[in-house]
Amino acid sequence: MSATTGAEAEACAGASATEAEAIADGSVVLIGVRHHSPACGRLVAEAIASLRPAYVLVEGPADMNERLPELLLGHRLPIAVFSHYRDESRTATSWTPLCDYSPEWIALRDGRAAGAEVRFIDLPAWHPAFAERAGRNSNRYADAEARYAEATRRLCAHFAVDSVDALWDGLFEAAEPSGLAARLEAYFDLVRGDAAADPGDRAREEYMASWIRAARARAGGRPVLVVTGGFHRPALRSALGQEQEHGQEGDGPADWPQVPGPPDGALAGSFLVPYTFRQLDAFSGYQSGMPSPGYYQLLWEKGDPQAAAEGLLRAVTRRLRDRRVPVSTADLIAARGLARGLAQMRGHHSETRVDVLDGLAGALISDDLDSPLPWSAGGGLRAGSHPVVVEMVAACSGDAEGLLHPDTPMPPLVHDVAARLAGLGLADPGQAAAPVALDLTAAPDLARSRFLHRLRVLGIPGFTRVSGPADSADPVFAERWEPGSTSGREAALVEAGVYGARLDEAASVALGERLHAAGTDVGPLAELLFDTVLCGVGALSEELLRGLADQVAHVPEVAPLGEVLASALGLWRHDRVFGVALDGLLGLVVDGAVQRVFWLAEGVHGGPGVDRGRLRALAAARDALLHAPGLLSLTRQDAAAAAARISRDLRAPADLRGAAFGLRWALDAATGGSVATGGTAATADAEAPADDPAAAVRALTSSAPDTLGDWLAGLFALAREEVARGTAAGGGSLVDVVDGVVSAMADDDFLTGLPALRQAFAFFPPRERERIAERLLERRGIQASARSLLRTTADPLLLARAADLEENVARTLDRYGLGAQR
Repeated sequence: MSATTGAEAEACAGASATEAEAIADGSVVLIGVRHHSPACGRLVAEAIASLRPAYVLVEGPADMNERLPELLLGHRLPIAVFSHYRDESRTATSWTPLCDYSPEWIALRDGRAAGAEVRFIDLPAWHPAFAERAGRNSNRYADAEARYAEATRRLCAHFAVDSVDALWDGLFEAAEPSGLAARLEAYFDLVRGDAAADPGDRAREEYMASWIRAARARAGGRPVLVVTGGFHRPALRSALGQEQEHGQEGDGPADWPQVPGPPDGALAGSFLVPYTFRQLDAFSGYQSGMPSPGYYQLLWEKGDPQAAAEGLLRAVTRRLRDRRVPVSTADLIAARGLARGLAQMRGHHSETRVDVLDGLAGALISDDLDSPLPWSAGGGLRAGSHPVVVEMVAACSGDAEGLLHPDTPMPPLVHDVAARLAGLGLADPGQAAAPVALDLTAAPDLARSRFLHRLRVLGIPGFTRVSGPADSADPVFAERWEPGSTSGREAALVEAGVYGARLDEAASVALGERLHAAGTDVGPLAELLFDTVLCGVGALSEELLRGLADQVAHVPEVAPLGEVLASALGLWRHDRVFGVALDGLLGLVVDGAVQRVFWLAEGVHGGPGVDRGRLRALAAARDALLHAPGLLSLTRQDAAAAAARISRDLRAPADLRGAAFGLRWALDAATGGSVATGGTAATADAEAPADDPAAAVRALTSSAPDTLGDWLAGLFALAREEVARGTAAGGGSLVDVVDGVVSAMADDDFLTGLPALRQAFAFFPPRERERIAERLLERRGIQASARSLLRTTADPLLLARAADLEENVARTLDRYGLGAQR
């Protein structure tokens, strides 16, 4: 990109030319705009009024051309064209927002009123040309100023402003209107420079150029007005100029270009949705256009930058006072004076948005700010922003919400939801005042619950679940839903219509998309499983559960499997509400997860520490082996053999070895015999039998005392009940053995191992810990309250460190012959 020269900056600041000289290219008039700019909107309106063009061509999805009458109904703006696409490999959604001052909207509205034929000329939003820069949710008008950030950075430095938005306001919105077209041309030529567009932009620009050629051939010498993002204007002008140089201006085909259709098997389409200024605001994450749409609405309505600045000052003051932020008359006088002074110092013809906001901030905020002011730094609000700054940004945003005309076609889902609301006896959330209380054991209420959960997973506002079962093991059989704000509800329903025509179908597809997005990350899968059950999507859930079963078979780590396995097993065993108890597809999930747990566990190697996630996974596998053996491909004997191998593997972490030992113990206890296959304990001591935990503890203490706590944590996580029963039986229990080996430890070994030992015994609930404390007192012949041992107000670790410090002091005194008293 060429360097910014003083001449270029001067051209941006004040070059003057007639409109025809600035924007005309033969019979084609190209106007490059910044999306949602009032100044550009006025320029477009003036061009239509003066040129009376035969055609007005607008950057926008060409697949909407047949539905332009629908777009031009009497909607209350802002609205957006919502486009969607889905095939087996790609899902994409995008919005084309339009507000009162959008140049594209002015072109459509005024062009039609002037008798011109209006057309959108850009590729459909689903087209692969948008794929390189578009995410899952994108914006057509995101011309990505980052692509020409270097040029705008130099311009900002030349004009001594902090952001592109401030630069734009000074050059265009609050500047003298004369010479606007020439300044815009110089600006967009500069920021586009000689940098090559990416393949997607080249494809779009070639397609738009083909529409322009066709319109020029059909216009019979009358003007053709083209309104596109300023980034595209230089490329389009260059393409048309080359044709003119070679005498090919009128040689193009007169037929309109074909609008591409989606590939076979793909679903694509567009609908109108209501939009809000909050969604349009760059401070809320909008990808393109102007921040503070409330201010630019004032600028559009009043047509005077100074009047808009005064209106902004009043709007911010009103919001701050409504939020009980003190704003005195003296503060307003100071803010107004600062804004005027800043405008004069910055060379602005009128006070700009940034001048007003900086003046208010200077007058109202006396604290040190932790982050730059957002209107100076650009981007969204940062965490911890000053409360006054937050309210100022909200006041600039405005609270306008769009409303579609009643005759606007809606996707079938919108009508399906309305019919089901009435059929289930649920009041529309916009009218409902009372909460919805549901008894999940009653069939009518269960149907209402499923309906509300389907709305929830689709992100439809209106009802909020405030209580109910939290997971598959929660013994709660009632739900409560509160009616809430319906802002954005209509738009959300339209957007959810991409998933299906019926609510159950749409919820199922949305859950399937979540499953696909999760990949082998099991974290979201347990929640997904429970959501599937709560939605009760019936036969459509079969694909989800089969996909989940396949997913767990490829999870790369043990720990994440625990939650999804426990959830699936709990539903399979205990559900009496949602109708999935003993469900065969849930059984597939359980079976696949158990096999995967053991397969992965045998390969885990590592050092000290307790991984509670993998202990939960082994505990869930134990429960499946004990309570649902008929579901599993893995037999108890095979599981015990695998546990024996893990417990002997000295490369495995100590907690995992202890858990494997505990798993075999639990299986033996449950079957009244032994499913063990023989072998050695979880140490290198070949004399310690695998089914003798006391011997295993002694052997472990003799070889690696620092890992005893980790090993016990694993053991207690898998065989806590077996240990507790032995403690209740009296002498010779595992607790007696642990007490003996711990009491015999050297002080340094005890202090090192104490944190892990505390963590291990935390697996016991309070009642069982009290019984262990009683046993320890009995072993010492002490008559005292076991409960008091558990309720010490001091931290045991702190006490142990204090005792160690005292012993060190005593040894030091002895070394110097001072006779420390003990």
